[in-house]
Amino acid sequence: MTVPVAIAGATGYTGQELIRLVLGHPELELAGVFASPGGSAVGRRLDEVFPEFRGRSDAVLQSGTPEAIASSSPEVAFLCTPHEASASLARQLLGSCPIVADLSGAFRLPAEHYPSSYGFEHPSPELLGEAAYALPEHNLQAIADARLLACPGCYPTASLLPLRPIIEAGLLREECTPLIDAVSGISGAGRAPSARTTFGEVSLQPYGVFAHRHQPEISVHAGARVLFTPSVAPFFRGMLSLIHVDLKPSTFEADLRAAIERAYAKTPFVRVLPEGQWASVAGVERTNFADISMAFDETTGHAVLACAIDNLLKGASGQALQAVNIRLGFDERLGLLPGDADRARASHPSPEGIA
Repeated sequence: MTVPVAIAGATGYTGQELIRLVLGHPELELAGVFASPGGSAVGRRLDEVFPEFRGRSDAVLQSGTPEAIASSSPEVAFLCTPHEASASLARQLLGSCPIVADLSGAFRLPAEHYPSSYGFEHPSPELLGEAAYALPEHNLQAIADARLLACPGCYPTASLLPLRPIIEAGLLREECTPLIDAVSGISGAGRAPSARTTFGEVSLQPYGVFAHRHQPEISVHAGARVLFTPSVAPFFRGMLSLIHVDLKPSTFEADLRAAIERAYAKTPFVRVLPEGQWASVAGVERTNFADISMAFDETTGHAVLACAIDNLLKGASGQALQAVNIRLGFDERLGLLPGDADRARASHPSPEGIA
């Protein structure tokens, strides 16, 4: 039997990506798609909003109230909803839904960060300690055991994947504050129209300098204070982070590369590129891969790392599905690497039930 899933916030870019992934997943079925309560999309066919689903789904968008979502009897609920809405919605769904995967920032941080970073007091602080930070490459066991998955943001994913192995290996110089410059495609701003994101206005431009809500998320989950500067660029999807760090004396480039390669030797979606090859948005677009490259100046002890991801997949919907695969006991590649889907499905049959 397939596992029924509901998608709340289905009319945004991350909702669209999740619908596409679920429709192509051999072990999941779409139990319901939900739009903002009272929004103009409620009652419309899914393929009216997203023509790519013509002939693939006859689902009608329902009002995304907790009662409506619960009535679709999902075993997994994906929340592609705003941060404050997710914080409330997750609490209400966990009584009836075995697994909730939240793609917002509602469960990624300790409670004290929410007033300053997200502008609200967290309504469900008791759930913050229960939520698993769903970065599969670094939190596999917690994901496998959790009922609430806090899926990382796109900027934190592209920053933490290259940075954490260095910190965990003890290579970072003690007084070093990693500097992260990251550039995102315009899809990171969502579908809501604004002058800044229109075709004629979008430009390469930094924003949120010293004030972006992802800086504390990166610092908390890296275990080190970072300085993070995001920029938006005039392309649709994809993200590149460039990280500058100083490493301890007597560290060599081979030590840096070994730490990162060792961290991802058995992971299917992180590719450590050979020396001389640099990560690019084009290399990961429309995939769940993260590409990492690096260079090291042994005379100064300064290292430069780059990580490229698709912000809508490895930075959002693809990573959420990867985490749900792990939680359900499936191969984490299922539905994300179509060429491997049959092999992955055969090696991990459907679970009899969800704990």
